[in-house]
Amino acid sequence: MTDFFQLPYGRQYIDEIDIEAVVEVLKSDFLTCGPAVGSFEAGLAKIVQAPHVTACANGTAALHMASMALDLAPGDWVIVPAVTFLATANAVRFVGADVWFADVDPETGLLTQDGLERAYQAGIAAGKEIKAVYSVHLNGQVADPVEIYNFAQQNNIYVVEDASHAIGSTFEMEGGLIQVGSCQTCDMTTFSFHPVKTITMGEGGAVTCKRDALFRKLQLLRNHGMTRSPGEFKINAQAFSEKGEPNPWYYEMHQIGFNYRASDISCALGLSQLSKLETFKSRRSKLATLYDEELEDLAPLLRPVAKVFGCHPVLHLYPVLIDFSELKFDRASLMKALAAQGILTQVHYLPVNRQPYYTNLYGQFELPGANAYYENVLSLPFFPAMTDEQVSIVVRKLKKYLLAG
Repeated sequence: MTDFFQLPYGRQYIDEIDIEAVVEVLKSDFLTCGPAVGSFEAGLAKIVQAPHVTACANGTAALHMASMALDLAPGDWVIVPAVTFLATANAVRFVGADVWFADVDPETGLLTQDGLERAYQAGIAAGKEIKAVYSVHLNGQVADPVEIYNFAQQNNIYVVEDASHAIGSTFEMEGGLIQVGSCQTCDMTTFSFHPVKTITMGEGGAVTCKRDALFRKLQLLRNHGMTRSPGEFKINAQAFSEKGEPNPWYYEMHQIGFNYRASDISCALGLSQLSKLETFKSRRSKLATLYDEELEDLAPLLRPVAKVFGCHPVLHLYPVLIDFSELKFDRASLMKALAAQGILTQVHYLPVNRQPYYTNLYGQFELPGANAYYENVLSLPFFPAMTDEQVSIVVRKLKKYLLAG
């Protein structure tokens, strides 16, 4: 029972192959700005079938870079679903643009085409200049990518897909299965590789895109807005010698940028983790199926978050919806009781529009779907190293408390 007291809602899986990959970099000449970065980018591009990949420091950096690459600025507004992590909305604010929060499906927590349309019309009616939508693939499931993209194209707005939860997920589109990150239904896709995500770089992120111009912007933004490419130099008198040769020390900054580079240490770990993605996918699918089966007799008091038609997710989290109005105790009491038994749960997420910063900035948004999802959701322990028996223990403890309540 001792090890069971260390059962969190999520946990990285690191093996000796991962450790050896990192040690190899530590013994090399490059700890950053070296070959491991390009190798990771190529590996990710192959898996998600993206023309271009830019690795970066973390998922928040990825979202910030995407915002800058679209030239979002004060006066612009971006639609963001209310149920997401803070970074999705914050990245819009980093560039001085504003956030118009959209409601979500109360059964999935996801933005839908209808939710996007209602948010867009409300924003336009309020006189806002809507420039983009940041769609969020929550828990590993996709947010109606085809319909959202079609609506965005009809209204001339950009689409950024926040796929921090959805590396490896696919969805059905006419012609076959589409990889999240391929950018067939968006301008850019962002990823996070935090330790609780499906794969980890320790801390890390990436942006994928199709257009060469966006890719070049992202490359500059990751590295101080700086270029060392002679073909891009603008001040020839500084850049070139009298013989017309580029000065070997020379670089130029063409726009403001940040140090959002990913290190070779992180990318070596990320590349090693990518090789396990199919294994992680298989195990996560098995765990989800076990939970689905063992929780079945708790319906309708408890039910897994609804499955999205046409989506083949690699689940990052295993969330359930619990009707606390039918119980004698609240969610906090349940979480404390489970924690006392070694089962650590979490809530993903308090709608971002309800955070003090955003209520002070914009006031209240009426988002009943987001509120309903938040009031009922609870993420159960879910990670590849979990055993089948641990899933059964979680379910037994849940049943003990819920059926007694």
